[in-house]
Amino acid sequence: MTGRRKFGDLVGKLPAERRERIRAKASALREEMALHELREALHVTQTSLATLLGVEQPAIAKLERRDDAHISKIRQVIEGLGGELRLVAHFPNGDVTITNFSQSTK
Repeated sequence: MTGRRKFGDLVGKLPAERRERIRAKASALREEMALHELREALHVTQTSLATLLGVEQPAIAKLERRDDAHISKIRQVIEGLGGELRLVAHFPNGDVTITNFSQSTK
């Protein structure tokens, strides 16, 4: 015996309350990602995304490092990954989807 156990077996032995907290935390982590984390989670390389968008790979690397990228550039990347960008402003009394940035320029 190697002393190793499957992760699923270990988690399965945890109390139900703790398993639920783990599921909730994992779900929350999937809801918030940096752009490069999203690309990696979708198993897309910078090079393949660059080819799809008609740019060089360093342009993707630069965009992923920026904290002030243009919405149009972010939209191109999201659409290149197969998604749709929605800009939502969150207020205490509810969320508002900003529509004047929702039109694709393709």
